[in-house]
Amino acid sequence: MIQFEKFILPNGLKVLVHEDKSTPMAVVNVLYDVGARDEEPHKTGFAHLFEHLMFGGSVNIPVYDEPLQVAGGENNAYTTNDLTNYYCQLPAENIETAFWLESDRMLSLAFGKKSLDTQRKVVSEELKEHYINKPYGDVWHKMRELAYTTHPYRWMTIGKELSHIENATLQDVKGFFYKHYTPNNAILTVAGNVTVEQVKTLTEKWFAPIGSGEKYKRDLPVEPKQTAARSVEVKANVPLDALYKCWHIYSRTDMRYYTADLITDILGGGGSSRLYQALVKEKKLFSNIECYHMGSTDTGLLTIEGKLVKGVTMQEAEAALNEEIKNLQAHGITARELEKVKNKTESMMAFEDMSVMNRAASIAMYELLGDADLINKELERYQAVTVAEVLQECKIIFDENNCNTLYYLAN
Repeated sequence: MIQFEKFILPNGLKVLVHEDKSTPMAVVNVLYDVGARDEEPHKTGFAHLFEHLMFGGSVNIPVYDEPLQVAGGENNAYTTNDLTNYYCQLPAENIETAFWLESDRMLSLAFGKKSLDTQRKVVSEELKEHYINKPYGDVWHKMRELAYTTHPYRWMTIGKELSHIENATLQDVKGFFYKHYTPNNAILTVAGNVTVEQVKTLTEKWFAPIGSGEKYKRDLPVEPKQTAARSVEVKANVPLDALYKCWHIYSRTDMRYYTADLITDILGGGGSSRLYQALVKEKKLFSNIECYHMGSTDTGLLTIEGKLVKGVTMQEAEAALNEEIKNLQAHGITARELEKVKNKTESMMAFEDMSVMNRAASIAMYELLGDADLINKELERYQAVTVAEVLQECKIIFDENNCNTLYYLAN
């Protein structure tokens, strides 16, 4: 059981405190309720650009990293389609440094042409290196556009196209900051060798004076139900042909999400999974194959992807994959198979919770989903999934009309 206390400042900032006296460290985690799904279709990549801009200095602190390093701390951040998370870990006795740093950049970034030009260049290079010039780098650009017609999951966190970031003006950037990076759009989680009283005092001192800002009201277009299979073929200079298939699944807060998550492990969770055993080890059609999902807040995608063995045709590989799925839909799984993936999930969750930094991030993420105590309830939800539910969901999810296929062919 992971214990925490929660309070809310008058400016809307949600604060969660998790005391852990077994460590000399403390973690200060600031989660902003903004991701790539909150961008304009013609101005994408902004949430990710801000992940970089937030380290470019704030109104009273020219270089973010310096004071933190002096205090013996480390920091990082990540952006997804749903959220942006900043975290720093440092010796607990120096925790006030983290409060000072995080509150100052929430108060105001040091907006300047130089900082924007620098970070814009960094992001542009990242896009070229990891998505444009890398083999299979554009897979998710193409797959998202294929699978989503309406919802802003149509584009990746890095952005839809390079020009959106290249053309971003200082005014665009300021508007995005003051819309999303406000106390009432943020969750502050403090974990480690701290007390609730100490955190209350520091939060009042550093965050309470910041104006709440206008609460961003999310009103995103809903993705309509897919009613016909879609496919696209790509030819590129890659070493092996690859097959990608995606099916729409449930949002992160839907109870059926847990069943879908377990299905991905049954099909593609490592060397003992069904697809690996049948298509890699026995039939030797794929050199590797995996099944996973995005864990998206809104309706996500369950994905199977595999690289074909040289000489195997796409038709042969796809037919064998479809046969495995039909077999699953016809006969379901055994109780032992389900127990195995539940045990794996349990040990993975326990391992993740060992680190105070992970606990802080998880508490914040669950609070964003609507209930921080989900951190203590999720395992029960996985344990409650039945063999019958797995069979039922396999029949619903793996409907041909719900399928998006990307054939990635080597030139």
